[in-house]
Amino acid sequence: MKIVTISDTHGMHRSLNMPDGDVLIHAGDFSTHGTLDNAVEFNQWLGTLDYKHKLIIAGNHELCFEKNPEEAEKVITNATYLKDSIIVIDDIKFYGSPWQPRFYNWAFNLDRGGEIKEKWDLIDNDVDVLITHGPPYGHLDMTMGNEHVGCEELLKAIHRVKPKLHVFGHIHCGYGMDKVGSTRLINACSCTERYEPSNQPFVVEI
Repeated sequence: MKIVTISDTHGMHRSLNMPDGDVLIHAGDFSTHGTLDNAVEFNQWLGTLDYKHKLIIAGNHELCFEKNPEEAEKVITNATYLKDSIIVIDDIKFYGSPWQPRFYNWAFNLDRGGEIKEKWDLIDNDVDVLITHGPPYGHLDMTMGNEHVGCEELLKAIHRVKPKLHVFGHIHCGYGMDKVGSTRLINACSCTERYEPSNQPFVVEI
């Protein structure tokens, strides 16, 4: 299975050069201002892509998906929207979740520690591909101020679950690949820190 990964496109998804693959993963922040119109336009673009499966989660910019989830989720007709939920494709189990440690006054914020741990505890031990918006602590999570801002409890969950692949975004300057044990990590941010959509999609096979 060939998986194409992108994230943090911030309304500039049409500028991307999309490679071939079987499954597309977008790890959140497809919006600019988190409006329903942003979601409608993103869904239209998804409909132009020739992937057998398209999986998306929300990010901290997707304000309407937190404030008006029923209305916003109805808009996504050209992909599978995951929110603390699973889809199995060719015996590969994908799990998607939008939460991150509190980050200004954006969407899907939770306090570090026990509150966010409750979300990661929902991840089954047999998940093969984990999709979150934010990174685990200490891995592809460093800001321009040289501060690690990833989630400590998410890192613990990766050690517990040991997925084959973990895809995320959120921290633009963390774009790249890493590993935790046998788990491949991808920070798939398409936009740079200056919000230029110049980072290429990663393609992996599992």
